[in-house]
Amino acid sequence: MKSDIQIQKDVMDELKWDPLLNSAEIGVAVKRGIVTLSGQVDSYAKKIAAEKDALKIAGVKALADDMTFGVSPFLAKTDAEVAEAAVAALKWHSSVPDEKVTIKVENGNVYLDGEVDWEYQRASAKIAIENLVGVKAVINYIKIKPHVVARDVHEKIVAALKRTASIDADKIKVETVGDKVVLKGRVRSSSEREDAEHAAWSAPGVTGVDDRLEIEEPEFSYED
Repeated sequence: MKSDIQIQKDVMDELKWDPLLNSAEIGVAVKRGIVTLSGQVDSYAKKIAAEKDALKIAGVKALADDMTFGVSPFLAKTDAEVAEAAVAALKWHSSVPDEKVTIKVENGNVYLDGEVDWEYQRASAKIAIENLVGVKAVINYIKIKPHVVARDVHEKIVAALKRTASIDADKIKVETVGDKVVLKGRVRSSSEREDAEHAAWSAPGVTGVDDRLEIEEPEFSYED
């Protein structure tokens, strides 16, 4: 079993490896495989990047994010300016049908709503906005438009899992219930779990993914 001390070291090393981040600004604590990030960064994008870096590490069971961020007065933007930038970002993003998405900004928090055809469009809308200056958080309420699920959707998802290098497809069971997908089994990391979810969401007609995957303990061990 991978020790908390080793997980902590691995997370800290990953944060140092990320050129976007100043690892000295971020504290890392680990207890029973649960990682807590603390400290202060100067943008929402850095906050998201630190979360993703931590979840890549084998042995991480869950993440608690206690980080805050403070925007420099020189980079501070009004809600109107953030809203204008967000509208432009969606308009110029080829993956997002901007006419189907509405935007509301309150105190730097951006709320997205509307209905799109695919999960990748929903995810792309959030990604397009979270890197904008002045954004404190992105709350994504965009829904997926229901479709008739293809009869072979199960086979399509299984095939997608098998061709993804980061996923051990033999340990994942896929069930379909109407237009929803249920994932069961075990994965080696939170990153692998995220990749499996992405594969399921990419199937035509899927409007929901119930992720019941468990993160298995690494077979190797370290002494504290």
